[in-house]
Amino acid sequence: MSEMSVFSRCECQATLSAALDEKRHVLSGSATLRGKKERAAAHSIGADGERFDVGWLCPFCNRNTLRSFHVDAIRKSA
Repeated sequence: MSEMSVFSRCECQATLSAALDEKRHVLSGSATLRGKKERAAAHSIGADGERFDVGWLCPFCNRNTLRSFHVDAIRKSA
């Protein structure tokens, strides 16, 4: 199985990340702030399109954060 990752920033400056499968569905999400890493609920929306969204629930500030990504901009995980 091929995994890809997307990253963004929350308004509270936490780094949000999500691991995606080959169909761009979220496998796991996390948030990191000041060296502390927490699990973050995440899901993909419109994963079958050229542009798709990933939504996170930030565990540090409890904001729902939605970010758009283009298929060509995501990177494969090692």
